Amino acid sequence: MERPKSLTNILPITVIVLFHVVGVIGFSIPMWRDLFIYMVPYHLLLMLMTIFFSYGRTSVRLSIFFLLIYVLGYASEWIGVHKGWLFGNYTYGRTLGLQVSGIPLLIGVNWFLLIFSAGTLMQKTGMRNKLLRIVCGALLLVLLDICIEPVAMHFNYWDWANDVIPFKNYVCWFLLSLIMLSLYESFRFKRLNYAAPVLLAMQFIFFLALNWV
Repeated sequence: MERPKSLTNILPITVIVLFHVVGVIGFSIPMWRDLFIYMVPYHLLLMLMTIFFSYGRTSVRLSIFFLLIYVLGYASEWIGVHKGWLFGNYTYGRTLGLQVSGIPLLIGVNWFLLIFSAGTLMQKTGMRNKLLRIVCGALLLVLLDICIEPVAMHFNYWDWANDVIPFKNYVCWFLLSLIMLSLYESFRFKRLNYAAPVLLAMQFIFFLALNWV
């Protein structure tokens, strides 16, 4: 049974905006900062549930896509950390929560949220050329990563060797985003609303704001 459209549109957007605004405030106030850093994994899980809720009903297609991106994202990060073939020389801190073999279990969730949000936004633009949507979405995610990196190092999401973010990182973000957004396009999702694009917009606002903290 499908939920009312007003519920699947308004409620997720409200949750996304509210929790990101509160997050910016919490990270900005030193006495609250440790608590909000501790809450980062729960925030990611809440955003995951919110996106699934916004889709309107249980979807096998969306679940399969989530699992696929989760595995690809986690595997890419494992290769990056342990082999150095992707991204560069980096290690994860504790902010993203429980780790297996030095990789946060929630990193795959993060990849899904970013890819699904960027893919949905590109669909909403009305671009008819699939390749153009994929390339523009990948470039947008690289731009987001540029905003994320200084914040991630400051708040112990991850650390780069010698505190230098290599250009290779952005190249890999772009190429992996191309692959994952191509997969997004192949799933041909229906009933897309504005919750996922709003999530992407709030990610930009969140990390841009924290660059000034």
